[in-house]
Amino acid sequence: MSRYQDAGVDVNAGYELVARIKEEVASTKQLGVLGGLGSFGGLFDLGELAIKHPILVSGTDGVGTKLLVAQKANLHDTIGMDCVAMCVNDIIAQGAKPLYFLDYIATGHNDPKKMAEIVKGVASGCRQAEVALIGGETAEMPDMYSSEEYDLAGFSTGVVEKKDLLTDEKPQVGDILLGLPSSGLHSNGFSLVRQILFKENGLNLNDKPIIFEGKTLGDVLLEPTKIYVKNVLPLIESRIINGISHITGGGLIENLPRMFADNIQAKVNKGSWPVLPIFNYLKELGNLTDRDCFEAFNMGLGMVIAISPDKLEKAKAILVSQNEEFYIIGELVNRLADSEKISIK
Repeated sequence: MSRYQDAGVDVNAGYELVARIKEEVASTKQLGVLGGLGSFGGLFDLGELAIKHPILVSGTDGVGTKLLVAQKANLHDTIGMDCVAMCVNDIIAQGAKPLYFLDYIATGHNDPKKMAEIVKGVASGCRQAEVALIGGETAEMPDMYSSEEYDLAGFSTGVVEKKDLLTDEKPQVGDILLGLPSSGLHSNGFSLVRQILFKENGLNLNDKPIIFEGKTLGDVLLEPTKIYVKNVLPLIESRIINGISHITGGGLIENLPRMFADNIQAKVNKGSWPVLPIFNYLKELGNLTDRDCFEAFNMGLGMVIAISPDKLEKAKAILVSQNEEFYIIGELVNRLADSEKISIK
């Protein structure tokens, strides 16, 4: 055993991990990618893309304490999809097409099989988003984490023509708000979720509350975050969108107002979309108010789009062609003095 191994870091495990993930990484290759695993940096050739005035849009994010649920369940092959989704969904909210992704895993012990499961999920998310996984880092940190713990974060970059960049100046009074459904909790609000379910009510991941129709609590909590790239890009490319809001931490109350200027208010009609059972379950079990829910959870909407009324039918047709469900959830109106930027009634 080397002195480095004696200190708790096994470089041979790192070599084994690279061998395990090589095919998964290769499966994400896209136009513009240069090189492969093993370089000091990931390479991407923007010259391969037909863009006159490229603006790069970058995003980085993690999965929050949903990681603790995955580790408790000993299920590691979907959490990487969450990590990709959190980054690429932010990028398309600016009107950009995601190009590539890098991941970072920190762990107390590099178990190549477990780490490969995580990367498998990352690669799956990259394929869904049609982005290339061009690099990453696995850091073995035995004094920072226990042998079973790990943290996961990601970074992605996309590109958009400067004239097509979505800013808060584009949405206008009168725009219709279209809501795209979420797949579940996504990757937000899990500190509150764990507080309610495990600390306050002593539930188990294998429990099967009647409201979930045969699914375990673990199945529902670990449902991967929906990746909207393929379904939303056709709308962006058709230049019929005025704004996009990715509904993440802070829910509708925090994220929807980020899409438009301060003189505008979003008027959202509660009940205009189906709320998934997990949200009603948490509200009842945790004795939460409506505002608690709308501040912590996506409440069944993963993305909201602002669109001019005259372009609504074209948007509907594109979404139908993409097999994407949508709901008309409200509109943008003039904001009165001292009123909030969002009204949910």
